[in-house]
Amino acid sequence: MMSPSAQTPSPAARAHRRRDLSGAPFLVAARGGRPDRLPVWFMRQAGRSLPEYRALREGVQMLDACFEPELLAEITTQPVRRHGVDAAILFSDIVVPLRAAGLDIDIVAGTGPVVAEPVRSEGAIAALPRLDPGQVAPVAEGVRLLVDSLGDVPLIGFAGAPFTLASYLIEGGPSRNHEHTKALMHSEPALWHALADRLADTALTFLRAQIDAGVDAVQLFDSWAGALSLRDYREFVLPHSAKVLAGVAEAGIPRIHFGVGTGELLPAMREAGADVVGVDWRIPLDEAVRRFTAHAPDAPPPVVQGNLDPALLLGSWSVVESEVRRIVGEGRAAAGHIVNLGHGVLPGTDPEVLTRVVELVHSL
Repeated sequence: MMSPSAQTPSPAARAHRRRDLSGAPFLVAARGGRPDRLPVWFMRQAGRSLPEYRALREGVQMLDACFEPELLAEITTQPVRRHGVDAAILFSDIVVPLRAAGLDIDIVAGTGPVVAEPVRSEGAIAALPRLDPGQVAPVAEGVRLLVDSLGDVPLIGFAGAPFTLASYLIEGGPSRNHEHTKALMHSEPALWHALADRLADTALTFLRAQIDAGVDAVQLFDSWAGALSLRDYREFVLPHSAKVLAGVAEAGIPRIHFGVGTGELLPAMREAGADVVGVDWRIPLDEAVRRFTAHAPDAPPPVVQGNLDPALLLGSWSVVESEVRRIVGEGRAAAGHIVNLGHGVLPGTDPEVLTRVVELVHSL
């Protein structure tokens, strides 16, 4: 006899029954298949380089825009409409759940996320507010609007990984050396793990709200994990990222894990529970595949995402085309390949170049 839990689908499973996108190239590749065309999307495609985005954001603060369902839905859709990419990425920011929970954090133009009071003590960690799903209801509503309007284009939800969120909280903002974060990790490991565990819960709550609303995949951004050694990553970071990725496994949707400068960490990031590992531009995709396979020869063949250097989009088209062709060739070493940048679209990028990249990838 089936158990009650087996008879009653989870909210996430119910949400995903609303549309069958199993044949979408992005989802086929994410699951290690060979789609009828090579899929491509761009990190930070929703905004920044698009003039229509800048017009829409006129007079609206970044984090305010993330809590306006109709606005975030329109911004998310703009690059799909303009470029014909194979997936939409939810317009949001990794600090949205922290702001929603009541933390005094803001995005300062030219700087990035800035915290009013850095979190470096047991008392400060204990006082961190916990996120309630109702606090991100506007984001969930934006997801539902997108699910209804995107047609056959998959929607990717995302959250910041515990290490990157903790780094902003401990440093008080972006950091070149992450000195306070590393000092806390090593000098007070119990305190570090308490903070990282709390932030894993925050990321999980945020992702589950998006999944329940209908996203088709999720990406966990550990933007600054590349600042760590492999030993430190395994001890201080992997368990908490694994908690987040395991916590959304029951939804049955692809889980992407990405960080910058993480070439030495890639196999460990896959171990954390990623179905797809994003690779930045510092190592070739075929070398990334070799590292995955050498580390875990009995594991299923890896699926990769990436990895055009976003700076090259400001170069001549001949350079861009050559690099795209090289990356596509190197990506054939993987079980599945989702073409992307090695980090986010730079603000000065010509949108027409992005459109041409999509057309080129699809032609290959």
